[in-house]
Amino acid sequence: MDKRLCHQGYQLGRTAACGTSRYRGGRVDGVETHTNSVQDSLPFAPDQEVSTLLILGASGDLTGRLLLPGLARLVQHGRARGLRLVGAGYDDWSDEQWSERVTQSFASAREAADDDGRGVLDLLRTTSVYRQIDVTTPGELASLVSSLQGPVAVYFALPPAISEKACELLSPGDLPDHTRLVMEKPFGTDQGSAFRLNETLTRLVPEDHIHRVDHFLGKATVLNILGLRFANRLLEPVWNNLHIDRVEVVYDEALALEGRAGYYDGAGALRDMIQSHLLHAMAILAMESPVSLHERDLRDGLGAVLRASTVDPDFAKSTRRARYAAGTVDGRVIPDYAAEDGVDPARGTETLAEITVSINNARWAGVPFILRSGKALGGNRKEALVTFKPVSHLPAGFTGQDSPTQLRIGFGPETLKLEIDVNGPGDIFSLDRAVLGVELNASELLPYGEVLEGVLTGDPTLSVRGDTAEDCWRIVDPVLAAWAANEVPLDEYPAGSPGPAAWTN
Repeated sequence: MDKRLCHQGYQLGRTAACGTSRYRGGRVDGVETHTNSVQDSLPFAPDQEVSTLLILGASGDLTGRLLLPGLARLVQHGRARGLRLVGAGYDDWSDEQWSERVTQSFASAREAADDDGRGVLDLLRTTSVYRQIDVTTPGELASLVSSLQGPVAVYFALPPAISEKACELLSPGDLPDHTRLVMEKPFGTDQGSAFRLNETLTRLVPEDHIHRVDHFLGKATVLNILGLRFANRLLEPVWNNLHIDRVEVVYDEALALEGRAGYYDGAGALRDMIQSHLLHAMAILAMESPVSLHERDLRDGLGAVLRASTVDPDFAKSTRRARYAAGTVDGRVIPDYAAEDGVDPARGTETLAEITVSINNARWAGVPFILRSGKALGGNRKEALVTFKPVSHLPAGFTGQDSPTQLRIGFGPETLKLEIDVNGPGDIFSLDRAVLGVELNASELLPYGEVLEGVLTGDPTLSVRGDTAEDCWRIVDPVLAAWAANEVPLDEYPAGSPGPAAWTN
C-alpha cells in the first residue's frame, strides 16, 4: 500500500495502517491533535540514502553559522560521501557568492581534515550551486525540487510561517521518491498552526520522512542522560517524587539579540527556547525506562511525559517573565531591549521566561519542573539541576549546614557534577560541601552535524514526532495567552545582571 495514501487516515483523524505503522487523531482542549502509536522505522536501504541536500534560506544566518559548519564536520569524519549540496534563497546571489559562503563555513573542518577529507570537502564545495527563488511563489519550489537527483532532503532554514506557506504550495507529485522534509523549530506558532503544518507535511510524505529537528540536545547528550539514569543502580531507585524535591532546566546566556530582532521580537524566550527545546530536555529527564534505544521506544517515552504535562492556570504564580534594560555584559554596553533595532516595544516581548511544569503521573506528582531561559544575563548557565529532598533524620551533634544533595548535568560543555555533604576539614563534626565531577563523552560532530546525519541516513532519533510538537504548544499556549492579556507583569532587569531584583532565584 502507498504510504502517502495511508497517511490520509492520519490527516482525517482516523486510524490508518501502513504496514506496522498506525496513526490516530483526537482532540485536546478543543483542538484536534495527532498522536502516533508504536511505529516501526526500519533502516533505509542504501539506495534510499539522500543524494541531494537542498537548503532553503541558504543566504541566511542559520545556514552560514550552523548548518554548513555542521555538514563540513560530518564530511570531515567520513560521512555523507557522494552528497550534492544545493543552496536556494530569496537573495539574488551568484554561484561565486554562494561558493564563498561555503568556503568560509567549511574552513575549520577543512583545516582539521586529512588529505582525503579535504578532497571530499573541496568536491562538495565546487559542485555546489545556488538558486534564487521565492518559495511562496506557486511553482518555483516545486520546479526546483523536481529537477534534483533524488532522494532529496529539503531543509527549511526559514521562519515557520514561510515554511508552512512553501509546503502548502507543494504536491506529492513534485517530490522525488523518498524525499525527506526537514523543519526547524519552533514548529508552527501555536498548537493550531502546528496541527495544520502536520496535516500539510503528512499529505506530502510519510511521517517517518519528516524531520522536525531539535539541535539543542545532540544524540550524545541524550544518550549520556539516559545512560546516567538507567545504567546506575545508585540513581534509578531514587529518580522519583519520593526522593527528588525539584528539577530545574535552565538556559541562561550572556548573549543579547546579536542582530536577531527580526525573528526574536516575534517569538520571545518562551517560544524560542522553552517551547522549542527545554520541554524536550525535561521529557528526557522524566521519561520512563524505554524498552530499547530504538527511536520508536525513545519517542514514545518522550511523548508520554509531555502528554502528562501542564502549567498551573494560576499563571501569576506558575510563570514569570521579564525584559532586559540597558546594561553591560562582559564589558560590552547593551542597549535597552525596547531600543534595539527591529524591536516593537508594544509587543511586550520577554527576554527572560520561567514556567513551572507539573507532570501528572505516579512518578512525578508533586515535583515542580522549573524551566527558565533568558538573554543578556550576567553569565551563562546551561544545565539541568536535580535537587534531592533532605535526609529524613540527621543525627544530633553535626554542625554546619546540611545542604540538599544536587546533581548538575551541564549542556555544552557536557559535564556531570554531584554535590554532596561530607565531614569538613579540621572539625570532623562539621558538614562541608564536596563536588564530584566528570566530563561526559561528547560527539565528534557539531550539533547540526548530528541533526544532518540523522536526516541523511533516515534516523529520526533527534527528530520531534508530530504529536509531540503539538503537545509542546498545548503546554505553553495558555501561558502565552495569559501574558498577552497582561495577567503576569513584565518585569525588568539590567543587562548583565542575574535577573530582576524581585526574583529570588
